[in-house]
Amino acid sequence: MLKFFALSAEFLPESTARTLSSRVRAVVALTKPRVVTLIVFTAVIGMLLAAPGMVPLQILLAATLGIALVAGAAAAVNCLVERKIDARMKRTSWRPLPRGDLTPLQTVIFAGAVGGFGLWVLLHYVNALTMWLTLATFVGYAVVYTVILKPLTPQNIVIGGASGAMPPVLGWAAVTGDVTTEAMLLFLIIFAWTPPHFWSLALYRTEDYAKAGVPMLPVTHGKDYTRLQVLLYTLILFGVSLLPYAVRMSGWLYLAAAVVLGLVYIGYAVRIYIAYSDRLARGCFRYSIVYLAALFAALLVDHYLAL
Repeated sequence: MLKFFALSAEFLPESTARTLSSRVRAVVALTKPRVVTLIVFTAVIGMLLAAPGMVPLQILLAATLGIALVAGAAAAVNCLVERKIDARMKRTSWRPLPRGDLTPLQTVIFAGAVGGFGLWVLLHYVNALTMWLTLATFVGYAVVYTVILKPLTPQNIVIGGASGAMPPVLGWAAVTGDVTTEAMLLFLIIFAWTPPHFWSLALYRTEDYAKAGVPMLPVTHGKDYTRLQVLLYTLILFGVSLLPYAVRMSGWLYLAAAVVLGLVYIGYAVRIYIAYSDRLARGCFRYSIVYLAALFAALLVDHYLAL
């Protein structure tokens, strides 16, 4: 689609082409593409793990498209609600709404159109269960987490993490039309991963969150307490990550990967607790993304080797 806009711009006046190009970039940024990429990745893994063989192509494409569109719409609503907070934070001041690249009305129209189309795709080309679960995830993130939990409680990440943990469940439901124990284990892994992932970010962005008035854990309870929580939740995550092997959802390959990846993560958490530095917290945050992607990839490889 971006290529289409680029080619179209050749036939427009230079000023109009620049405006169109900047508007497209702003819309893409509004959807938080890096976050959506991770959401779609875990949803696709859920689909592939749910299938005894190959996932039907229509289900794979339609579910991926529908989930991606609704996730992008939820991100846009998040940006809309938090535009004033984003403007006060160095990490987010570049986003389209604080910069004035898009208006709130344009954001509402975009989110409604994209999210509505995504739900329509899921209903007509996947199944009703996946559509309703995706809608519930949208409400959980865009309304419950963004509007209610984030500005009110330092436990926002823990409680709101339920919506962020849903993508593999959506993928599983898209293929099976059901939510099974295996799907809930995938949910549990991401649910346990979310607090240490976000709190490691909050540790080196504490001043940013305090300036914006967001009650993140290091702002309300201090960095020492947050460092302990990062360590404890990382240990919980390590235990949870072994459950797929314990219930025979996976084999030795996944177990080995989970142990190695988990021990590295614990190493980061221990070092953050004992000898904290912003550089170390930043490294932990980045590793947490690699960890989740690699863990789910290991599940997938193990799944296909067992077929």
